[in-house]
Amino acid sequence: MIAEDAGAIGTMRLVIGDIHGCLTAFETMMAVVGPGRDDLVVTLGDYVDRGPDSRGVIEMLLAMKDTHRLVTLMGNHEIQMIRALETQRDRERFLSGLCGGQDTLDSYGGGFEDVPEEHWEFIRGTKLYHELEDYILVHAGVEAEVPVAEQDQETYYYQRFYSQRPHDSGKTVVCGHTIQGDLPTNSGYAICLDTCAYGGGWLSALDLDSGRIWQTNEAGKWRGLDLGDLPVGS
Repeated sequence: MIAEDAGAIGTMRLVIGDIHGCLTAFETMMAVVGPGRDDLVVTLGDYVDRGPDSRGVIEMLLAMKDTHRLVTLMGNHEIQMIRALETQRDRERFLSGLCGGQDTLDSYGGGFEDVPEEHWEFIRGTKLYHELEDYILVHAGVEAEVPVAEQDQETYYYQRFYSQRPHDSGKTVVCGHTIQGDLPTNSGYAICLDTCAYGGGWLSALDLDSGRIWQTNEAGKWRGLDLGDLPVGS
C-alpha cells in the first residue's frame, strides 16, 4: 500500500540500500524520512559508480557523521575502487563499463588523483558488516553456517541474494547488492533493498523497528509502504 505522506515516527533504525552516486535520491530520502540524532542510520555500501554524483554522495555521508549515528558498510564497488590503485587489471575492471568507475572519477574531475584523501579514508574505513541483536546488516550476504565475524571477506561484498539461506544465528539478514524489481524482496529470513537507484529505479530504505519502507529516485519523487505489504518468499 503506497502512503500519501511520511507521517511522524519515533526513534528508528534506518537501513539504506545501494546509493550508487544518486545524490538527488539520497538527499530526497533524508528529507522525507528525517532521521534525527538519536536514530541509527546504516548504509549498505555501493556509494560510488554508475550514478552521476559519487563525490556528492560521499561528501554528504562525511557530513552526516557529525549529525547522525551513522554506520557505513563497504560494498563491492568500494573494494573495487580501492583495488584499482593496486593492480593494472583491477584498474581496467574498475574503469570498464561493467563497473562504471569512470562515472565516479568524472564526478571528481576525471582521475584517481582528483579524489581527496578524506574520501579515500572514508572508503577504506567502511565496515564489512554491522550486527544487531536481531539483524545482520551487510552489503551482499553471509554464508548460513559460518559465524558472521568469520566469513570469507569476499562473501560480504559479492554473495548474491538468491544464495542467501537462514543464518544459524536466527537473525534476519538485510542486504543490497543484488538488484530486485521495483520493490525490495522479503524472503522471510532475509531482505534485499537494492532496487536499482542508478538505472531509473528507486533508492530503498527500511526502518527495522516499524517495518516502514521509503523509496526515492533521481527525479526527486518518493513513495512509502510497509514491509508487511511485500509478499514473503517473493
